[in-house]
Amino acid sequence: MRKCLCATLLASILILATLAALPAAAARESESYSDSIIGQDREVLFQVSTIDALLLAVYDGILPVGELKERGDFGIGTFDRLEGEMIVVDGVCRQVKVDGKAYVVPDEATTPFATVTFFDHDEKVFVEKADNMTELGEILETSFPSENVFYAIRIDGTFPYVKTRSVPAQERPYPLLVDAVANQTVFEFENASGTVVGFWSPEFVDGINVPGYHLHFITEDRTAGGHILDLRVEGAEAELDLTPNIFMALPTAGDFFNLDLTGDLSSDLEKVEK
Repeated sequence: MRKCLCATLLASILILATLAALPAAAARESESYSDSIIGQDREVLFQVSTIDALLLAVYDGILPVGELKERGDFGIGTFDRLEGEMIVVDGVCRQVKVDGKAYVVPDEATTPFATVTFFDHDEKVFVEKADNMTELGEILETSFPSENVFYAIRIDGTFPYVKTRSVPAQERPYPLLVDAVANQTVFEFENASGTVVGFWSPEFVDGINVPGYHLHFITEDRTAGGHILDLRVEGAEAELDLTPNIFMALPTAGDFFNLDLTGDLSSDLEKVEK
């Protein structure tokens, strides 16, 4: 059932499919709404593939970074063969490899999984103190007008503590993601100035994206970072960009086509994210 959500999330497609059954006036109103969604490029979460596909070792890159940046100037993901952590901030895409360093990525590099949007904050939340991810989440969620949309999250500041990771490139036959991250490299930062980049997604995207928080970090000088495993925040302002629309670009060939995506992989996801 939850795997059918990919289709329901494409609002414009649903609207166009039902136009024929509407009275003329209602059809014109729906068509106008559909056009407005399609035209709101900056209010769209653009996603490459699904998190369950990544959990099941679909690591071959399918979309060039150059094309990804046309869909958003802010986001996170990974790269071909699962090599490293992606951070897109202020329109620049960087890759944190297992050496801990962040590299600017050429446009021809590809991604098997990524989420981007154009960041325009709608809310600001002052975080006086959060000793961990759970406390940070509780503070941010007090400013959510709804738990049924997506939020892009950006926090600039000096963080007392940030724990991140990166994963090395994988070789075929690819291991499952839960096994691949067993070889992750972990980095710890203290009193580090930088930027938290990521998203909060609703529970109904289970299997499609990461429900709840998925955050990456990059230092102020943009030279290091990774996927956030834990952090502390003090005296920082978080910016939230409410994003009501989602567009998915699914693989059109390769391992994805023969994949069984009907299983519940939530326990594997929890291990991978922690």
